[in-house]
Amino acid sequence: MKTYPTKNIRNILILGHGGSGKTTLTEALAFNAGAVDRMGKIDEGNTLSDFDPEEKRRKFSISSSIIPLEFGGHKINLIDVPGYFDFIGDAYAALRVADAVIIVVDALSGVQVGTEKAIELLEKANVPAFIVVNKMDRENATFAKVMDELKETFGNKIVPFELPMGEGEAMNGVVNIVDMTGSQRKENRCFDVVITDEMKAELEPYRDMIMESVAQTSEALMDKYFEGEELTRDEIHSGIRKGVIDGELMPVLCTSATLNIGVETLENMLIEYLPSPGEGKFEVGKDPRNKKEIERKCSNNEPFSALVFKTIADPYVGKLSIFKVMSGILDHSVEIYNATQEIKEKANHIYVLRGNKQIEVEKLEAGDIGAFSKLSDTVTGDTLTSVKSPIVYDKIELPKPIIAMAIEPKTKADIDKLATGLHRLVEEDPTMTVSRNKETKQTLVSGLGEMHLEIISQKLKQKFGVDVNLVDMKVPYRETIKKKATAEGKHKKQSGGSGQFGHVWIDFEPGSDPNAPFQFVDKVVGGAVPRNFIPAVEKGLELCMIEGVLAGYPVTGVKATLYDGSYHAVDSDEMSFKMAATAAYRKGMKDAAPVILEPIYHVDITVPEEYMGDIMGDLNKKRGRIMGMDSASGGKQRIMAEAPLAEMFKYATELRSMTQARGEFSMEFVRYEEAPMIISEKVIVAAQKEKE
Repeated sequence: MKTYPTKNIRNILILGHGGSGKTTLTEALAFNAGAVDRMGKIDEGNTLSDFDPEEKRRKFSISSSIIPLEFGGHKINLIDVPGYFDFIGDAYAALRVADAVIIVVDALSGVQVGTEKAIELLEKANVPAFIVVNKMDRENATFAKVMDELKETFGNKIVPFELPMGEGEAMNGVVNIVDMTGSQRKENRCFDVVITDEMKAELEPYRDMIMESVAQTSEALMDKYFEGEELTRDEIHSGIRKGVIDGELMPVLCTSATLNIGVETLENMLIEYLPSPGEGKFEVGKDPRNKKEIERKCSNNEPFSALVFKTIADPYVGKLSIFKVMSGILDHSVEIYNATQEIKEKANHIYVLRGNKQIEVEKLEAGDIGAFSKLSDTVTGDTLTSVKSPIVYDKIELPKPIIAMAIEPKTKADIDKLATGLHRLVEEDPTMTVSRNKETKQTLVSGLGEMHLEIISQKLKQKFGVDVNLVDMKVPYRETIKKKATAEGKHKKQSGGSGQFGHVWIDFEPGSDPNAPFQFVDKVVGGAVPRNFIPAVEKGLELCMIEGVLAGYPVTGVKATLYDGSYHAVDSDEMSFKMAATAAYRKGMKDAAPVILEPIYHVDITVPEEYMGDIMGDLNKKRGRIMGMDSASGGKQRIMAEAPLAEMFKYATELRSMTQARGEFSMEFVRYEEAPMIISEKVIVAAQKEKE
């Protein structure tokens, strides 16, 4: 693949609801550009984008893929990302390096939640976009209906640039409203056709919409338009380009990716109307040497810098770090420096990826997308630079995990392989996290949904040969007491020679805060317990508090007061008093009305107003308490509540189901509270069974 100048590069992210046809459209664009001899099919598992075994099996995308196309003297780097929300992290990362977006809409389904989410992401990133209404060849597909939905959702910047020739199964071409030309399908190819005067008359109202939008891009064009003068072709196209790049115009095109209708027209418009990387704003970062803010233009004249936006963990070829050249030229003369980690990296080859194929290149100019293999310390979000001119760009903002499950190997022999595999997958997918809960002795894996965690388990098997089980995480309960109890603890042992003797009296009572750590008070007078043995009593109690007397959970909110005891001048030692404290603990805690405490979380939920009743009813079923409500952006409502963790493990899935994936939530630990009796009984029984 040859080297392309910055002005001839287009970095385009493809967004849309799952199943809208993003991958098929990518395949059609690749076919028209000559990147493939025939279009692959998702059902046959031979598309450029979906090369992962799990993608082929499930027949949908689970990871982003880079598809560079050479078309019309330009290089179009398509980034095809999954449409399902469990894998939306790839969209966040790709949006950080994309210069424009295509939003694919299903002609039958119209505006879906994935379309709305795409627009949300688009508005945050502030990049220009096209909307492509795909599957126009399907029965009952109606372009006008989808246009009405788009207008209602996105406003007046939505402008049709194409109309279908025929609709539904009768669709056989498209009409370019801007140039008043047609493209019609014959024998599996599309050919330019002359449109009739009758059709031109039908198109005039739509063309007037475009001309008015173009006129608003500059005062000169506005004056010319309202004086009734005809705008030249160059004025029209430059006006459209400015309107699109400024975000004032969002062209709508129509395609049937499966039949390859409208795809070539789309490809030409991507080049003509969307910006090159060099036309964007300055990138801002910090000099790691002095922490001062610096700017870089996406230009060959600037020092080299690149942002890693994706990592692929491959057990055979090693780690692949995919990056965008943010500034300067990358060639083999550049000594790679990871400015984020402040460490040199060794890169022997520069690659361009096309799906799962690695194409070696000699250099990449500013704005292009490439890959390095086997960078030992580089992870997603890191900035790569030259040694002499380092810069660190802001980290990529990714969605936080919303669900966690415990993961365990099916055989103990795979414990080390599991740890290695999880470490590699976290490098590949920063939206997943791995942690170890020392209390429950579980390894926890967190992600963006149940399907996300399921895919992680499958990748562990496919890539690292580890069979795993995903199980519900254990709730980290606590234990405390509700009343005061006094207990005597005595340890006496005589077995020839010096013996062992320790004797204590301890009051156990609730502390001022049930969430506070164990509190020890020394009220011994008269030397009943010698001063040098009192720390041993405290240490003995501290060790006991690790396991409560009901179900073996850590104890909090207890005040233990040592007030009396006795000792033997020869036989007493630290261990004897530790043992005496343990005996007092076991008796005293049982007599002090012990109870189970459960963790309570603050839950912040944002949903469209029509789902408020369902959400609040569901929270009540989960023993939740509504703490407040407020208005949120986008006509949504915000609910603040508190709920026990035990009821919230699968809430990510449940909320998506209740709101058609339009709801969002976050959770944060608040405190521990006494669990209801029925819950406590279940916890105690479960703990007893585990000990058996």
